[in-house]
Amino acid sequence: MTTDEQLRIAISLGIAALGGLAVGIEREWSGQKPGERPRFAGVRTFVLIGLLGALSVHLIQLGVPTAGTIILITAALLIITAYFSAAYKGERESTTEFAAVLVLAAGALAGAGQLAMASAINAFLALILVEKSRIHSLVFRLQSEELTAGFRFAVLALVILPLLPPGPFGPDPGIRPRELWALVLLFSGLSFAAYIARRAAGPERGYRIAGILGGLISSTAVTLNFSRESRSEKALGVALAFGVIAACTVLFLRVEFVMMLLNRNIALAALPYLAAPFLLGVVLILFTLYKKEKSCEAESEPQNPLRLFSAIQMAVTFQAALYLIKWVGSQFGTPGILATAVVVGMTDVDTLTFMIAKQSGINTGLAATALGAGILSNTFLKVLIALFVGRGLFRRWAVIGLTATGLALLAMLLIF
Repeated sequence: MTTDEQLRIAISLGIAALGGLAVGIEREWSGQKPGERPRFAGVRTFVLIGLLGALSVHLIQLGVPTAGTIILITAALLIITAYFSAAYKGERESTTEFAAVLVLAAGALAGAGQLAMASAINAFLALILVEKSRIHSLVFRLQSEELTAGFRFAVLALVILPLLPPGPFGPDPGIRPRELWALVLLFSGLSFAAYIARRAAGPERGYRIAGILGGLISSTAVTLNFSRESRSEKALGVALAFGVIAACTVLFLRVEFVMMLLNRNIALAALPYLAAPFLLGVVLILFTLYKKEKSCEAESEPQNPLRLFSAIQMAVTFQAALYLIKWVGSQFGTPGILATAVVVGMTDVDTLTFMIAKQSGINTGLAATALGAGILSNTFLKVLIALFVGRGLFRRWAVIGLTATGLALLAMLLIF
């Protein structure tokens, strides 16, 4: 055996032992808590389990397959015996036994040379064990609506999407059912992710976090809801205003992310337009973090986490907008495309994003400019909402913040 081979074996054994050590420390530490049953394995046992996994694979590779297989099977049988022994005593907690199986498997992967994979498994396993209380807290926050929505989304993505024909059907630019449904899933997925995040964060985290998470769904809805709430919660006007600014700041990031998925060239061209107002919004949010907010309920949660009907409406509007911008472009050229983007953006930024991403007949610079113009019109609409619906300090700070981000976007449109 060469020196390099010996070094490789030593490293793999070390990785396997360290992984078992990390998991073993957590298991032994948590086993000392009041009310917890003693673990069948602690620090030393988990280190040995990791070593046995790696050693068994090395023996097989070195031409001693019988000994390696026996060691691996014996270790697995000991873990299984511990599990059934605990179950016989009426103990339902089996996390330690399953953790031992994973440490054994990670050790085997380390012995096979998959050091990164073995380390990742052990690190992730240790993290899950340490974050037990937070994971349980998150599960308790979830309700039947979230679980039902999750299963529905899985069916929509894994069953319906593959069955839809790709298209296109009809006159140019054509109707592409599978592509339209993918857009529905994208919009619904973002809404569902934001809903779960808001449930996990809780209302006690303040209006800024509620605004950031709500901005993943609809910054216009957040602006309208917070504007209405400022009428009855006048003392919270500043917090509500910066919740709106947070939601509108997230909008720029959301548009850039979605555009990057749909059309990378347009996303890169639009980046200068969106970066300046986004960074300004971040500065405004950070500037107010030192102010302590009162704990209170944020805007009410949507009844449907997926917002599927809204997503379908958006897809239908998007398809109609495709035909509209195709006709306007052929009749009026660049001014018509920009005007259409302004109108569509004022009503729905997501539809605008998808519409611009699918334009193959216009150059990238024009598409990015149209995207920026549409978002600017949407910002102007939110300024009007804050001005005429909002009250007190909310109206002042929301209008100032939204106007500032709008002017930053306008400046980028004029400069580039």
